[in-house]
Amino acid sequence: MAYAPLVVKVWGERACFTRPEMKAERVSYEVMTPSAARGVLEAIFWKPEFRWRVHQITVLRPIRHFSMVRNEVSTRMSPRSPGIDISECRTQRHTLGLRDVGYLITAEVAVNAGVEADPAKFRDQFRRRVARGQCFHRPYLGCREFAADFAAPDGSERAVEVDEPLGLMLLDIEFRPDGRQVPHFFEAEVRGGVLAVPPYDFATGEGGGA
Repeated sequence: MAYAPLVVKVWGERACFTRPEMKAERVSYEVMTPSAARGVLEAIFWKPEFRWRVHQITVLRPIRHFSMVRNEVSTRMSPRSPGIDISECRTQRHTLGLRDVGYLITAEVAVNAGVEADPAKFRDQFRRRVARGQCFHRPYLGCREFAADFAAPDGSERAVEVDEPLGLMLLDIEFRPDGRQVPHFFEAEVRGGVLAVPPYDFATGEGGGA
């Protein structure tokens, strides 16, 4: 039986969905990525019996950027170390992110193989949590310091008129039985303010791209 996908609205003052080809500097895609969307959904509701499969991401606000430089440390401190000298390992990193963002995430609950629970149970739990504003931890927009708000859509949301190629974007990481972690990418493109996410089911190995 086919079910209507779930839709949740998320927004925030700042976001940064870092492009993987950028190394030292953080440069954001112009639109939320599927992996970031799954992170938001899992922050609201997650169970080991199912996984989230994102269908599309709708852009609700014009794409606008911000730029900032932050002081960070280049060394990770070990719990057994006496500490680190900040003056010795301080470094500045530039971030080119997005400001005043808003999206509709359209996704479905994909029950894992061997689970006999009705997916409707998980969908209803998700809707109730969204209506109450409940989450396991505060969702964020790419970086933990960029917190996200969320709510059920009220029907007034409209996609912005934007068409833009985004290049290669991470679809998901496949965890294979032999322990390998295989990233899968796709050619992302926003059309009419909507980023369509190609289907991929790691349980069957169907769809997607490498």
